[in-house]
Amino acid sequence: MRIFNRWYFPARLAWRQLIHDKPKLIAAISGVLFACVLVFMQLGFKDSLYTSAASMPLKLDGDLFLIHQQSEALWRTVQFERSELMRTLGHPAVTEVAPLYLSLAPFKNIDTRVKRTLMVYGYDPDIDLLDVEAIKTMKHALRVKDTVMFDEYSRPEFGPVRDMLNAGKNRTEVNDYKVTILGVFQLGISFAADGNIVTSDLNFMRIFPNRNINEIDVGVIRLHPDTSVSQVQSELREQLNEFVKVYDYDQIREHERRYWENVAPIGFIFNFGTVMGLVVGMVIVYQILFTEITNYRFEFATLKAMGYEHHYFIRMVFASAFILAILGFIPGLLLSNSLYDLAESQIFLPMPMTLEKIATVFAFILFMCATAGFLAIHRLKAANPADMF
Repeated sequence: MRIFNRWYFPARLAWRQLIHDKPKLIAAISGVLFACVLVFMQLGFKDSLYTSAASMPLKLDGDLFLIHQQSEALWRTVQFERSELMRTLGHPAVTEVAPLYLSLAPFKNIDTRVKRTLMVYGYDPDIDLLDVEAIKTMKHALRVKDTVMFDEYSRPEFGPVRDMLNAGKNRTEVNDYKVTILGVFQLGISFAADGNIVTSDLNFMRIFPNRNINEIDVGVIRLHPDTSVSQVQSELREQLNEFVKVYDYDQIREHERRYWENVAPIGFIFNFGTVMGLVVGMVIVYQILFTEITNYRFEFATLKAMGYEHHYFIRMVFASAFILAILGFIPGLLLSNSLYDLAESQIFLPMPMTLEKIATVFAFILFMCATAGFLAIHRLKAANPADMF
């Protein structure tokens, strides 16, 4: 009860002080709301970036993955010899291997004939390399010359491919090479590619005549069910050339995330935007608290003369900061949730409003307001009872 009273009365005074000047209160809430929305959007875009970057690795059906050590990401790979992948078959725990070929190429819209770049995946359809049911169903048809499947979660600029297929229009061009679209599947786009198509390894070589089938982008390895993945990984690292990296499932996803977070400038931009939002909000809250303390310094001096301790006013400042954090966070959360829905409909990338994200942003906002309160506390020294005389 004593602790409650120590904070209740300063908080009540802080509340009355804030609502006394409603324009300033609105300005302070707007500053917190702005910071809240900016942080929410930056975190939302960053999480969407990482989620989309892992969409393809999530669908890869394998236990270990080989990539060249100079490959920054799966959309910016460096090819290596297929023989390196074949060498892993000498390990008794390896049951199957599959080369994966990746490349960006222009896709011609069936309707408008406008070209737009997408990602092309090539592999042996009989191996079921991607765990996507629609692709597995059409795997035998994909072996036919010049056939592909289209990701219907691609951006709409590629055209209504499903509707076109239903209308009997299935011929287009990929990298200026004529292909037939057999059907659609669902995978999802990323910041690297606005769309995806899947084809066989032989058709991939026809679409990209300058590529060599003996130079692969990713090697996928499957192991016996009861095998220790980490042990086989360690043994293969000693067996293969040093320029070939051996990753397990979690590591290949982490490899993608690290690229966007540390190598690509967009990761820095999102983090910088988050920091700037907090700085702007902190400055606004600091100015409001500083002004309130300055305007009421004689009243505070009177209370000090009556016996109120200096810590009472410190608690009052932090209570004001906490109240502003709450009043700005709630509308900021509601507005950000609506903006998430709007962003998803425009960029076609997932932006879920999770409880973890809400808790993180609320902690950021509390820290921002608490820091502003801490910086404003030094102004309380001006409330000296001796100044009244």
